[in-house]
Amino acid sequence: MADCYTELEKAIVVLVENFYKYVSKHSLVKNKISKSSFRKMLQKELSHMLTDTGNRKAADKLIQDLDANHDGRISFDEYWALIGGISSPIANLIREQEQQS
Repeated sequence: MADCYTELEKAIVVLVENFYKYVSKHSLVKNKISKSSFRKMLQKELSHMLTDTGNRKAADKLIQDLDANHDGRISFDEYWALIGGISSPIANLIREQEQQS
């Protein structure tokens, strides 16, 4: 990663790289995360923000909700929807904290 990237650019690169870290190299469906790999990603990468990911039913519900085309896999666009869904409440908390200061 280039040292000249801004913090925001670096953050975007990390998000993209994280997605591809969980896409199986042997997958017949490229650029999609399998259900089991997505569950593993939730447990390892989002354990502090998605505290109920240890619950298989909760993870399955999240996958079902994100899986817009119902193919049982998570595409990059569907993953990006998850990132937006997590980021929005954080943005609201930051805004509230700034208003109280």
